[in-house]
Amino acid sequence: MIDLTPPPLEPSTHPPRILFLYGSLRERSYSRLLAEEAARIISAYGAEVRIFDPRELPLRGQVPDSHPKVRELLELSQWSEGQVWSSPEMHGNITGVIKNQIDWIPLEIGSVRPTQGKTLAVMQVSGGSQSFNAVNSLRILGRWMRMFTIPNQSSVAKAYQEFEEDGAMKDSPYRDRVVDVMEELFKFTLLLRDRADYLTDRHSERRARE
Repeated sequence: MIDLTPPPLEPSTHPPRILFLYGSLRERSYSRLLAEEAARIISAYGAEVRIFDPRELPLRGQVPDSHPKVRELLELSQWSEGQVWSSPEMHGNITGVIKNQIDWIPLEIGSVRPTQGKTLAVMQVSGGSQSFNAVNSLRILGRWMRMFTIPNQSSVAKAYQEFEEDGAMKDSPYRDRVVDVMEELFKFTLLLRDRADYLTDRHSERRARE
């Protein structure tokens, strides 16, 4: 009989480390503005935040992993304990910009898993009526990347109406939902980050190491 009792917990004392990815290169990118607003909110809860700039990131497979932007993304992914993916909805799905970032992050680099066991929150912006196609696709990707995707999510309809000229999000039920999502992500990250190795340890992988 294998003992599945978790080892004694030694809680981390540093702030939760959260990485934000967004899915548009436009000068006034609403997925970026949403990510920046969410980053301000979760920073106020006490998180340490990084936002990856996807400009100049080559297409997956176009350059080797040693490319500076690829290295930056991989290092940030390994640094993070939780992530937030924010995408516009285009043609009923996520954009190539966000997908390209996720595609660059492999399931395994040697003995390091850049995403496994990390928490994830998903968000989307739409130019028209509210939709959930993009966040649903992001959830599929998060599951494939072996991440703990939190139950709550944000979908902002007619995003062009929801932000001030300076980029701040207007006070609205949409912003209230973003606050809810960031609060939930913060809590889940605190609860899970010190148990990630235990929760993702699998019989099949232990057997493969024998």
